[in-house]
Amino acid sequence: MSHAFLNTVLFLAVVARALVGPGSLNSDISILIHNDLLETSSPHAESGVLLLDAMPLQEGLNGCNSLNETLWSSSSGFENIQNDLDYLVLQKKYASDQRYWIAPVHGTPSSVDSSGCVKKASANERLPVLCTQTAPYSTADEKNTNAIWQVTVNSNKQYLTGFRDRFIFRFLGIRYGKPAKRWTYSQAYEGNSDHAFALDYGSQCVQGSSGSEDCFFLNIWTPYLPKPKVDHGNKLKPVMFWIHGGAFTGGSGSDPTFDGGNLASRGDVVVVTINYRLGTLGFLALNDGITNGNYGMADQITALDWVRRNIQDFGGDPNQITIFGQSAGAGSVRALLASPKAQGKFAGAIMQSNLGGLAYGTTYSKYYTIEQEMQVAGNAILSETNCTDASSQLDCLRAVPATTISSLRATTRYLVVDGEYLTSSELNLKDPGSTARVPLMLGTTRDDGATTIGYPKEGETFQQFLNRSGLPPIVAGSQVFPIPSGSNQTLNIFNTTVRVATDGMFRCIDQATAYAGFANKVFPEVFFYEFNRTYPVPEWSPNPPLCQAPVSSDYPNGDPRREYFKCHSGELYYVFGNVVRQGLPLRDEFDLPFQQFVLDSWASFARSFNPTPDTKYTKARGYVNTTRQVEVTGPWTPFKHDSYQLRFLQWPSAMVDLDETEQCGALNLPLNYYD
Repeated sequence: MSHAFLNTVLFLAVVARALVGPGSLNSDISILIHNDLLETSSPHAESGVLLLDAMPLQEGLNGCNSLNETLWSSSSGFENIQNDLDYLVLQKKYASDQRYWIAPVHGTPSSVDSSGCVKKASANERLPVLCTQTAPYSTADEKNTNAIWQVTVNSNKQYLTGFRDRFIFRFLGIRYGKPAKRWTYSQAYEGNSDHAFALDYGSQCVQGSSGSEDCFFLNIWTPYLPKPKVDHGNKLKPVMFWIHGGAFTGGSGSDPTFDGGNLASRGDVVVVTINYRLGTLGFLALNDGITNGNYGMADQITALDWVRRNIQDFGGDPNQITIFGQSAGAGSVRALLASPKAQGKFAGAIMQSNLGGLAYGTTYSKYYTIEQEMQVAGNAILSETNCTDASSQLDCLRAVPATTISSLRATTRYLVVDGEYLTSSELNLKDPGSTARVPLMLGTTRDDGATTIGYPKEGETFQQFLNRSGLPPIVAGSQVFPIPSGSNQTLNIFNTTVRVATDGMFRCIDQATAYAGFANKVFPEVFFYEFNRTYPVPEWSPNPPLCQAPVSSDYPNGDPRREYFKCHSGELYYVFGNVVRQGLPLRDEFDLPFQQFVLDSWASFARSFNPTPDTKYTKARGYVNTTRQVEVTGPWTPFKHDSYQLRFLQWPSAMVDLDETEQCGALNLPLNYYD
């Protein structure tokens, strides 16, 4: 079945039942649900309701029916929705004595208040409406694209039809940029009163032998859809704008690891994930005065511009956008902090496992000139494609198939100083005027470097393995990097090299960034963390099974309380709350509360620019585990003089002194590196 034919069928189905959404209902639509991240096995699985604006009873009935729902019935159990109504009161959306339309009791028009008191009401009263929420759970492999769950929003001069599942409204594969000629900067896409389906992800950008050059798509998860053309004031939700990692050569915003449903639902935020061009197709720079590179970075800014213009139609606040990313995504966040093109376009930033410093990590935080990039990769690409002596090297390269370009031995995955998107060789941490002055959260996993190196060969010495890993051999004789005395000498060498790689490529440069960012008043607030509990991404596990928690008869899925490598990317399932959604087991009794706490902390930063979850919020929403964790372990302490501490993220978590400062000094990456 052709894509065009399928779109036609879908369009006719939607038209047949009308375009249902906040515009047709003349009402906001909110999904209220207690999301404890256990999906269908949750004890709160029946807690969901849809909330509509105040209206007479018959209009409320009609609104619920248009959404293929009915009025919520008090026989369902008020305890299932009490937290939802408590949260509306906390938000000051409604007063504590506000009454809501529910299903008639014994045929009499009825309402309920936030204490659960059911009373009869006049059908002509205008009361907010509680509809049932029976949309099924979705999984990483199944989407609720059935027409009865679809919802349409008018945004960007077009009608966009997405759908809802049990927890959230999903709008997938929204075009943010026009198709662009290869190695030109993307331009924002604008509709033309057309209708587009946002029911499935758009094409990923070319990587290896797959993907498309027309890949300018983003995805939105939101708990709230406002009615159009109304000043929504403080009802709009904070926005979390995710930039995926993948070494600038792979990945996409449609990776199920980054599904934003749980983060948006539990965190009460709007989550956006994006695609951007990768590898040579995204970052080629030639010394021809025309091809200046940073095309993938420009795509990120084009997507950010789209979000700023349109996210209010999906319930998001364009003035409260937090950009966040991991690995190369964190490198992107760092570059956007430095970019004149991105100034003023976001309000907060999170860098997860940003690379820099030594060896492989260097170019993620320090940028080549175009001439240097040519020497490192550009000339090799021209040679491989026989374009070196072409009258126009650019035209010659444009004639080469995209998958051939992305499969070459050489690749330009590098951000460069182009004079427009990046104007200096690194983030300026001395001059507050040259860097986006926003609150910053950053940190690492304990053993981030474990996946950036290979494994020692039998008989290989520590110094030889350091050399092969691109790490400074001088540390081989340093007392601050001692080799363990275990019987397995190869593992001993690996253990110490992981420590060197983690310090040299992640921890030291990020701690120095936090230190300078605070000391020089570049960022108004800085929070630092380190994960000491991780959950490895199955498809990303170099040197297996070192990143896995040890298996035993009592813990067949691994015991995360025992010693194992806390590897790169091991925080992602926790941040997005997707362990169970990915079909993975909870390994012990602490995986769930830890996941809840991490997600709640990230969402708290987006809401308040402080990662300490507000216990008024967590109590109102019934988030018991996070409430207890905050009460027991106290708040995250920001970086400040005489208190340069990090949040050690395990169960329970704690504030501790910075790691490895002596080791960072030995690597010439001290805390005051940027002074």
